[in-house]
Amino acid sequence: MPLPSRQRPHHRPARRRKAALLAAAVSVCLLAAAAPPAPLGVGDRLYPYLGNPGYDVASYDLSFSYPGTNDKPLQAVTTINARTTTALDRLNLDFAHGTVSSVQVDGRPAAFARAGEDLVVTPERPLREGTWTRITVRHTSDPVPAKDQDGGWVRTADGLAMANQADAAHLVFPCNDHPSDKAMFTFRITAPDGYTAVANGVPTGADRAGGATTWTYRTRHPMATELAQVSIGRSAVVYRDGPHGLTVRDVVPSADRTALEPWLAKTPGQIAWMENKVGRFPFERYGVLMAQASTGFELETQTLSLFEKQLFTQTAYPKWYIESIMVHELSHQWFGDSVSPRTWSDVWLNEGHATWYEALYADETAHKPMEERMKAAYGSSDRWRAAGGPPALPKAPAPGEKISIFRPNVYDGAALVLYALRQEIGRPAFERLERIWVQEHRDATAGTADFVRLASTVAGRDLSGFLQGWLYGEKTPPMPGHPDWKPTAAAKVTKAAKAERATKAGQTAQDTKAGSAAKTGGAVEVPARQ
Repeated sequence: MPLPSRQRPHHRPARRRKAALLAAAVSVCLLAAAAPPAPLGVGDRLYPYLGNPGYDVASYDLSFSYPGTNDKPLQAVTTINARTTTALDRLNLDFAHGTVSSVQVDGRPAAFARAGEDLVVTPERPLREGTWTRITVRHTSDPVPAKDQDGGWVRTADGLAMANQADAAHLVFPCNDHPSDKAMFTFRITAPDGYTAVANGVPTGADRAGGATTWTYRTRHPMATELAQVSIGRSAVVYRDGPHGLTVRDVVPSADRTALEPWLAKTPGQIAWMENKVGRFPFERYGVLMAQASTGFELETQTLSLFEKQLFTQTAYPKWYIESIMVHELSHQWFGDSVSPRTWSDVWLNEGHATWYEALYADETAHKPMEERMKAAYGSSDRWRAAGGPPALPKAPAPGEKISIFRPNVYDGAALVLYALRQEIGRPAFERLERIWVQEHRDATAGTADFVRLASTVAGRDLSGFLQGWLYGEKTPPMPGHPDWKPTAAAKVTKAAKAERATKAGQTAQDTKAGSAAKTGGAVEVPARQ
């Protein structure tokens, strides 16, 4: 309430003015602290509440204690080291599926509350801009999914694995769950005797005590939260040498070790093939995790790609196709993992490149012509753009289907952009661009504008106008060198044919993240997949 005019001094001494300003500032802080917790985000167009402003994570230290069954919560401790980028009275973490028992900030107890899918932490003392802080959260990590919360832990026949793309890491542990904030990771997984725990990075210890083992792994390169991987199961860990002494580490069910060996043995040659295209493998090791689970997809978790074991043991797909899928996930280690998307609208840079090298591998090793596949993709491109948006401007995920951004427009539709670019600037310039791209942005994030700028530099001319239509246009531009390529109308399908197709899709569909996004129906339009 304002003072009556007769009580207002005309000239307030400087000391009293300073005291009044301090009191006002304290009042503002108290009001801010009293404001109800609210979910925040970094403003991603597709996932507006992912990530949080005000700090930059340097490292995560994650401890999980597995109870010996995959239908009960794991006890967990997440420690985050971060540097503030602004002064903070409170900070938000993404965390949506677990019970928090305590939070500490810099060793002192901190208040915490839920707000949407955020955990809002109020430290005992405000955090100043440009300072280091350590947040420790004791919590559970629940492998049983809640309603409308797919992703995170994957329950396998003998334990657990992780599938966090695109927005599910915060269903497993508190984090800044956006690829723009990459960090180093340490994993400590305690499991009963008889189980083997494996995670991203390199092993640094296995301490046995009281009928259990604590396995420790550390990454040597920063990683996005969506690429974290922890496998707990009755597993065999198989080592072999890759190119130039690179360690190849595979994780497979112990009982299937011998049967899966022919597939495991293919990885070193595939790495050598990729290195010949784009340069040295960007991480400390690589391998595949073959999980006894039905996920409907394969996933490029950093240094340890996740595959369904049945992809290799069933006869639904020819060998050349499975090998090309292996190369798809391998190529993500360069495109998507080492060079991560700055926003989720840049996902075409991940999936378009992985699809490109998948198709190129099939072309060079199995005589499945790239040009035929691209021509078929061109015919479907207008329909893909109408359904899912242009490659660099994908439509938002469908309600209740957060991973539905993974549509054909960011797989074969995005690979088609790369094909058009190669047609426009020539093979030598395109191959030079690819090598420079992964070198220049290694261990970092990059976006579409960065790619356009680099392509223009390598080509020696401004390509922004040429790429504008290919990346953002509602209609597919003419293909350089192929004036005869035309969009094709969608074939009319009878109800009986639709029913038959749906039945077959239910029996055999694999969303391999390999260009067609089978869950969205794109697989039937991609050539050379039978």
